[in-house]
Order: sequence, then C-alpha cells, then structure tokens
Amino acid sequence: MREAADGGAAPVSVVIATRDRRAELLHTLERLTALPERPPVIVVDNGSRDGTATAVARRFPGALLVPLPRNLGAPARNIGVRLARTPYVAFSDDDSWWAPGALARAAGILDGFPRLGLLAGRVRLGHGGPVDAVSRKMASAPIGHPPGLPGPAIVGFPACAAVVRKDAFLAAGGFDELLFFGGEETLLAVDLAASGWDTAYAADVEVHHRPSESRGDPGGRWALHRRNDLLVCWMRLPLGSAARRTAALAAHSTHNRAAARALCALLARLPHALRRRRRAPREVVRRLRVLGELR
Repeated sequence: MREAADGGAAPVSVVIATRDRRAELLHTLERLTALPERPPVIVVDNGSRDGTATAVARRFPGALLVPLPRNLGAPARNIGVRLARTPYVAFSDDDSWWAPGALARAAGILDGFPRLGLLAGRVRLGHGGPVDAVSRKMASAPIGHPPGLPGPAIVGFPACAAVVRKDAFLAAGGFDELLFFGGEETLLAVDLAASGWDTAYAADVEVHHRPSESRGDPGGRWALHRRNDLLVCWMRLPLGSAARRTAALAAHSTHNRAAARALCALLARLPHALRRRRRAPREVVRRLRVLGELR
C-alpha cells in the first residue's frame, strides 16, 4: 500500500455526515480511529442539536470536525470530500465502520484500475452478522462482470460501503442537493458511468453496519426514497418512462398516504429536476432497468 500525499499511512480518508446521533457516531469513531490504516477522518455535522459537535471535538481531537449551521442532508458529504487530502475517500454513516484492512485493500484495487471511479464493499450487519441484502444482490452480478473490472459491475450502491476516487466524484458532481437524502447513490452512479468511470463491487472489502434505532417512520422513508427515485427518472431516464412511473405513483396516491406524500414532494421539486435533466447513455438506462434500481 502506498503512502498518502500528506505523509499518512493510508491514501484513503473517511468522510461521515451526521445529525443528532451522538452515541452511534462516537462508537463509529472509536472503530475508525483504531484501524491499522490510520485514515484521516472528516466529520461533517449537519446542525446537530444533541451535542454531537462538542462530543466529537472533546473525544476525537484528531478528527477534522466541520460543524454546519443547518442540515444539508447527504450533500454534506461533498464538503468532506473537498477537504480530503487523499486521492481516495471512503464514506461511513454514523452507524457504520470499515473492517481492519478494508481501506488498504480498496486503495490497492483503485490503484490497479485507473478507470474505476467507485468501489462498493460488502456490508455485514453488526459486528459479525449476516451479509446484507444489497451486498448479496451486487455479488450476484445481475449486470455482469466485464473484463477489466475487479468485481461485478454495479449501478447503485450503499454510500456507507463506498470508496470513491476523489477527482471522479467531484467531476461527477458528488451527491445532488435536490435529492437531499434517500437513494442519492443511484444518481451519482449514473453520472459516474455517463462520464466514463467504472463502478464495481468487491466482496473482500468489508464494512460493518449496525442500523441506528433512530431512523424515522417507515412510511416517511418510503416516501422520500420514492420521490427521489422519480426525480432521478425525470433527470436521467427517457421522458416516457418517467411519465409512466409518475402516473403509477399518482394512481397509488389516491388510497395511500405515503404515496400521496411522495407525489406532492415530487411535484414541488420537478421543475428543478427538469432544469438539471441530462439523458443518461442507453447502456446505463438498460442496466438500471435490469437491476430494478428505480422502483
């Protein structure tokens, strides 16, 4: 493993965006700061009201803390990436952490595949639990394992298991502020592919995820993800497909409160989505359809 440009032991920084999950974040930081790779850690606090920033500054003075005055959602990670001084950046959620050696393996893979813009690792639930469903799906290679990739090709990934090439991430625009949070990974994967970057899965790069108990109501999460799925459709997919999917949501909304909530939120952001529209390449659209990535 080569050394980082700033003289550290790992060419990978870890960026965490957090909000009001102090206990979970402190546990994650304990795990990350004990890694043999000694990655620089950047914590972007989305305006927490539970004393997160104070606790991080007191217990982990070696981490770079970026306190924000308000909640920017997933795009807060973009701030951390821009501040990173390493060529690669790994993301952690405040309830996830990388296994020892995982970041070194990821850096070695990225070194060896210069067109690889993003590598997604395998997620295990808890400290040694089962592999999660998303990782099992990526491992099954539904869109194949093309030559020249270190693992199955992917479109879409869990952010907490992703290591990105910093330059590729920033050139693709990072996480989009219009989506705010929920399914924001799909749009980034599409834009990386449209820019000519590969994205792949690596089963030997492992992440642990212990889902926080403070995750909001399931109906609200469903509505948020559904809204964002359709925003991505309007921004990148054929217009006919986006219109059909929106019509289906509208029909569902007549008898489902979460669907009605998703539809209203979608319509409020649709003019902004259309101004950002860039049709994705046909092959990327085909892969999304094979995966059922946009529900």
